[in-house]
Amino acid sequence: MIWKIDPSHSTIGFSARHMVFTKVHGTFATFSGEVALDPAAPEKGSARFAIETASVTTRDEKRDGHLRSADFFDVEKHPRITFASTGVTPKGGARYAVRGDLTIRGTTKPVVLDVELAGVQKSPWGTNVAGLTATTSIDRRDWGLVWNVPLEAGGLLVSEKIDLDIELELVEETAVASAAA
Repeated sequence: MIWKIDPSHSTIGFSARHMVFTKVHGTFATFSGEVALDPAAPEKGSARFAIETASVTTRDEKRDGHLRSADFFDVEKHPRITFASTGVTPKGGARYAVRGDLTIRGTTKPVVLDVELAGVQKSPWGTNVAGLTATTSIDRRDWGLVWNVPLEAGGLLVSEKIDLDIELELVEETAVASAAA
């Protein structure tokens, strides 16, 4: 079964340490994707999604502009971040390791998402809905995101480790197609 991401009930976010000890959180407002998911055999599934880099927001317009610049996402040359899964391994219960290729700034590297299938049920409107949570940490330098400023007391202005937090509500494609008809 194919499930589409419902962006109005989903979040793709990240966090990074600022000045060594505080965390700054951000999200992307525009993204799309789909998951092939058989709730009876999630390990046979696959996922792909695309994020519009220009939609980054951290609640600070100056910082958001810097993130859109060539120092970071370079949205003019690299308008999307993409993910395409390459395999799923059960970890017990409703947890899975989803391997895939993450592309940022034209560089593709393998990552492993820790995924939990939160559940599948029928909505009050008759659509089949599934919920997924995915997390991972990456070293942003691996994707060419190397801008930084050393701090006088030691450390860097922006951490190299970035935590990714993804909350997805998925709607079964047949329900999406019939709703559009």
